[in-house]
Amino acid sequence: MDLGVSKLKPILRAFESRNYRLFFAGQAISLIGTWMTQLATVWLVYRLTNSALLLGVVGFSSQIPNFVLAPFGGILVDRWNRHRILIATQALSMLQSLALAFLALTGTVDIWHIILLSLFQGFINAVDSPARQAFVTEIIDKRENLGNAIALNSSVFNGARLVGPAIAGLLIASVGAGVCFLIDGLSYIAVIAGLLAMKLKPRTIAPQTANVWQRLKEGFNYAFGFPPIRAILLLLSLFSFMGMPYTVLVPIFATKILQGGAETLGFLMAAVGVGALMGGIYLSSRQSVVGLGKIIAFSPAVLGMGLIIFSQSRILWLSLLMMLIVGCASILQIASSNTILQTIVEEDKRGRLMSFYTMAFLGVLPFGNLASGALASCIGAPNTVMMGGLFCILGSLIFAQQLPKLRHLIRPIYHKIGLIPKSSS
Repeated sequence: MDLGVSKLKPILRAFESRNYRLFFAGQAISLIGTWMTQLATVWLVYRLTNSALLLGVVGFSSQIPNFVLAPFGGILVDRWNRHRILIATQALSMLQSLALAFLALTGTVDIWHIILLSLFQGFINAVDSPARQAFVTEIIDKRENLGNAIALNSSVFNGARLVGPAIAGLLIASVGAGVCFLIDGLSYIAVIAGLLAMKLKPRTIAPQTANVWQRLKEGFNYAFGFPPIRAILLLLSLFSFMGMPYTVLVPIFATKILQGGAETLGFLMAAVGVGALMGGIYLSSRQSVVGLGKIIAFSPAVLGMGLIIFSQSRILWLSLLMMLIVGCASILQIASSNTILQTIVEEDKRGRLMSFYTMAFLGVLPFGNLASGALASCIGAPNTVMMGGLFCILGSLIFAQQLPKLRHLIRPIYHKIGLIPKSSS
């Protein structure tokens, strides 16, 4: 028993911080509801419209605010109390889910309701996402545990991705999508309660004389003027535009290609969750941020190969295996990028850099969703997903070629913060 606990201790280092434990527990409950809503939404849209294009439109409307507003959200996150911002955004998200539940359960839901409510949630996420990313540094007592905390966040996110769709698939088949939305709305109580129970040290926020546009320009120049940050953000953007839109096309694979229903859709998304959970556990077990560059370089290639095989598969077990690989590669890419960016960023620019991270990861995604939905209507979902996989492999090769130069630029920062000794080559 003691041996088992000692093996788990390095993986759960961030749990030494009470505030992080509260945050983690609230997220664990709430994110199950979030994934249930995500699956229920795409299923409901497809049932109402039978349209690949409208699946893309809904995905676009939920994420486009991240592209437009996330940089401004990052400015707020750097200047305001992140704790209070998160309480407000979680309360608004709860109202959005309960409104969707009311419409679905009363049978009055229409496609335009879903689009408008998805757009509203997108506005919330444009502030919530950079706030949540930056807030992690305030609830971790030891800086060396930051990478572990980010990896654990990814693990709980994808553990929920495993549990949520599986539950949602069964509930949709038995009682309908409305119950999924209701459970999601109620699940926000857990994360709000966790936030309210925290005891935080006051964060010193330096007075700002620059206006919003000057601070936005300063953040942009910082992010895109430093080659390692720029390269990570650009690769993440490619990954989001070409690799991630498979998620809005999965209902087509579940029904028309694999000849299944809501349960098949749930299994496919749960397989993504299993793979992502495996990737998150691996990252949690790592002792240092050093070496994550290789993972960032090659994860998109692995994801691309998984998407190509998935696009051509007509066998459920093979499709499930490829979704597992896609899920693992996705979280390795997303969490490793987050960890390196959070490690090397200057503290007064953290919120703005995390807003550009959100923009690259979530803000670019709606354009990929819209393009994939439109393209799938013309050339079919399998060819669209295969094309996305090919571009991910290409991006991976280009980043891998630049990696030695990027390492050379990051090494002085690692020296400065004590991650590697100054004699390290």
